[in-house]
Amino acid sequence: MQNLVRMCIVVLALLSIVSATGAQQKTTTARQIVAEIQKQASVPWNSNTVDTFKAGDPDTPVTGIAVTMMATMDVLERASAKGLNFVITHEPTFYAHLDTPEGLPESDPVWSEKRAFIEKHDMVVWRFHDHWHMRQPDGIEAGVVQTLGWEKFQSPDSQFLFVLPQTTLKKLAEEIARKLGSPVVRVIGEPSMGVTKVAFSPGAAGFPAEARALERDDVQVLLVGETREWETVEYAADAVTQHRNKALIVIGHIPSEQPGMEECARWLKRFVTQVPVEFVPAQQPFWPVAQAR
Repeated sequence: MQNLVRMCIVVLALLSIVSATGAQQKTTTARQIVAEIQKQASVPWNSNTVDTFKAGDPDTPVTGIAVTMMATMDVLERASAKGLNFVITHEPTFYAHLDTPEGLPESDPVWSEKRAFIEKHDMVVWRFHDHWHMRQPDGIEAGVVQTLGWEKFQSPDSQFLFVLPQTTLKKLAEEIARKLGSPVVRVIGEPSMGVTKVAFSPGAAGFPAEARALERDDVQVLLVGETREWETVEYAADAVTQHRNKALIVIGHIPSEQPGMEECARWLKRFVTQVPVEFVPAQQPFWPVAQAR
C-alpha cells in the first residue's frame, strides 16, 4: 500500500513538472511577437526606424494585444481593463516623433503619470509605423480606402489617387466625416464645386508633398489628416482665391489613419493565434461647437 502511495506521489509530481513545462512553452513575449511581425511584414526591416519598443519590458509575457492608432491615456486604460498588456501603436506615445523629450522633462506630470501607468500594469508599448506604411499596398491607406468604399475608384497608377462619381465638395466632406467617424472635418473651397478627382494623404505628410499633390491637373481635392495652417492651408486658400478649382479637406490625424490600424489588427490575427488580438480605437480628440441658431 505504501509503495502504491509513493508511486502516486511520483506520478503526480511528474505530471506537475510536465504541466509547468508546457505552460512555459506556451508563454509568448512581446519581443517574440515583434519578431514574428518582422517575418510576416514582407518588407525589408530597416535599422533606422521608429518601429521600436517605447515603454515596458519587451520580455514581458503577453496576455493580449491591443492594436491602436495612438496609445493615448484613454486607450491604455481601456486596453488594460480588457487584459491586453501589449499595445501596438501607429503614432508616438510620448508626444514626439522619437518618443524622447522635446521641450518637456520626463518629470512633466502628464508624461510621468502615463509612463507610471504602463509600468504599474505591466504593459509594453511598441510602435508600428514605418514598415506598415512600406507594405504594398500601404497598410494604412488600404484600411482607409476599404472603409470609404473607394476601391473601384482607385487609379491604376497610384493608390493615393481616385476618380469618383460626380459630387460636390460639400457632399464629399460629409461622406468622409460620416464614414471615418469624425465629427470635426474642416474644408477649404467652394461648397458647390463639382468634384471627381481626389488625392488622399493620410496623417501629416508635410507641405512639399501636399503642395505637389494640389499642383497636379488630376487633383481637384486633397484629403489630409493634419497640416500646418501657415503652409498647406494658406496655399489652398490662395489657390481658391485665384479660382484654380482646388480644395482641401482636413480630416484630423486620427480618423485619417485609424481604419489602417483596424486593418493591421485583422492582419495580425492571421498569424498571431496564441493570444487575443483586439483593435482598440483612439478617440477623435476634437468636438464641434454647435452653431448658434
